[in-house]
Amino acid sequence: MKNESRKILILTTGGTIASSQTGQGLAPTLTPEELLECLPKLNGNITTDTLEICSIDSTDMTYRQWLKIADAIEKNYGDYDGFVISHGTDTMAYTAAALSYLIQNSEKPIVLTGAQKPIKSDITDAKTNMTDSLIYAADEKSRGVCIVFDGQVIAGTRAKKTKSFSYHAFSSINFPELAVIQDRQVIRYIEPFPYTGNVRFYHSLNPKVFLLKLTPGMEPFVLEPIFSIYDCIIVESFGVGGIPESLMEEFCRQLEKYKAGEKIVIMTTQVTYEGSRLGLYEVGSRFRDRFRFLEACDMTLEAAFAKIMWIMGMGNPDWDTIEKMFYDRTEYDIYRLVKK
Repeated sequence: MKNESRKILILTTGGTIASSQTGQGLAPTLTPEELLECLPKLNGNITTDTLEICSIDSTDMTYRQWLKIADAIEKNYGDYDGFVISHGTDTMAYTAAALSYLIQNSEKPIVLTGAQKPIKSDITDAKTNMTDSLIYAADEKSRGVCIVFDGQVIAGTRAKKTKSFSYHAFSSINFPELAVIQDRQVIRYIEPFPYTGNVRFYHSLNPKVFLLKLTPGMEPFVLEPIFSIYDCIIVESFGVGGIPESLMEEFCRQLEKYKAGEKIVIMTTQVTYEGSRLGLYEVGSRFRDRFRFLEACDMTLEAAFAKIMWIMGMGNPDWDTIEKMFYDRTEYDIYRLVKK
C-alpha cells in the first residue's frame, strides 16, 4: 500500500457486531459512531466516515436492504477509495453475492464483515474483523466484493457461513480464499482480476424466487402453489442432483402449463462442496431430457439465488438470454469454475 491517505466509508446495518444484551437476547443497538469508537487505532493513512443503512438482525435482511446498500455505494463511489459494510453473519453470504451482481467491475473494494460476538464484549472477534476489513479495503490492490472474516478474504460469490458459533465462521466454497490478513498485512493467494471499463450499478431485483429443499417422501401437492406464486424455483436436490420419481410427473405437469422461460427451474445440491452434475444418474437424466433448466454446478446456493434475482430483475428476458447470463463467466463472476 502506498503512503497516500486512503478514505474508507463504513456502512452499518446492525448485526451481532453492533448488538448488546436486552431482556429478549442480543439486539443491534450501537450507532455507527459507537461502533467506530471501539476499534483500535488504525494506520494514520486510513481515514473513515460512517453511514447507517439500517440497524437490524441480519435474519431480517431482504433484497430491499441490498438495493439500499448498493445505492449508497453508488452515490458515494467517487468520494471514497473503498467501502466496508458491517453486517450480521447469518445472511452475510447472501448480501455479498447480491452486491457482486448489483455492483460490477468495481476497481474499489467493497468488503463485508461482522462478528460472532458483540464488539463491546470482553472477548470478541469484532475488533479484529473490522480492523482487517479496513486494512484490506485500504490496500491499493483490493477490488470487487468480498467477505473478510477471521483473517480470510473470500470472494463475494464464494462465501458460505458453515459454523454457528466459532470465529472461523465462513468458508470459501469450491474456490481458494483470495487472501489472508496476518499481522495487519495482506497476503494474496489470487491476484485481482484486471478490470477494464467503468463500474456498473444495477437497480432492480426480482424477489420471486423459491428454494425447494427436497426431503425423502415429499408429496407432489406442494408443487402447484409454489409454481403459481414464484417465477423461479431453485431445487436443492440430493447428491449430484435429480428429481424423485414420486415428484417427476407433477413437476413436469406444472412446467408444461407455462411458456419457455416463464417459470425458471435451477437445479442444485444440498451438498456443500463439489457441486452438482445432473446427468450422472438416471434420476437426473430423466428430468434433463424433458425440459430446459439451469444447473448451479459449482455455484453456492447464495450466489445462484442472488444471480437469478438479478437476471430476472432485467425485466422479461427470453430463455436464451436467461441461460446465457446465468452461465456467463465475465469479470463479476470470475470466481466460478468452468461449468461441467
